[in-house]
Amino acid sequence: MFIPRISLFMMAFLSITIALASYRFLALGLPLAFNEMPGHIENRLLAFVVHISAAPVALLVGSLQMLPKLRSWSPVYHRWAGRLYGVAVLVGSVSGLIIAFGAEGGVAAQVGFSMLALVWLWVTVKAVIYARNRQIADHRRWMIRSFALTFAGVTLRLQLLGFMFAGFEYNEASVYLAWLCWIPNLIAVEWWLRRRRSSLQN
Repeated sequence: MFIPRISLFMMAFLSITIALASYRFLALGLPLAFNEMPGHIENRLLAFVVHISAAPVALLVGSLQMLPKLRSWSPVYHRWAGRLYGVAVLVGSVSGLIIAFGAEGGVAAQVGFSMLALVWLWVTVKAVIYARNRQIADHRRWMIRSFALTFAGVTLRLQLLGFMFAGFEYNEASVYLAWLCWIPNLIAVEWWLRRRRSSLQN
């Protein structure tokens, strides 16, 4: 049981594209780049800027860490990239939790995004602990779960396009996106991990 190469490259392509596009605010400015989120810009500016700066780093570095050949190319690269990813997740999740309390869409969206931030941090910390204890198999499994949550940055934007096509405003779609952008990712990854473990045992 393995992940098809085309799926890995598609994942990396989408991750890199979204990560780089997230920095459009450097050229356009925050109000124009994130015109659907004026509340964050007005009321939670520091946390918002920190989040949109750190989370794309986690997405970019994490996607490259998922590529087996690149990961095995240099153990030194893998360790330092992993440390950068861990720091980016820490900063991105804490700042994400702060801005989640003011998420568009009300309580349902706020709870959904808050849960994403907390679970993202918890899963990544577990992966780091396993790495430090040299439990490599467990480390890899938890890193895959961690990146599934990081990849929520991609799935949210793809799903948002679907909601916008259906006529939803961002604040209306946010109620659903706060949960749909990450729970299906975790379910899919958990299914894959269980299938892989079952195939190795048989």
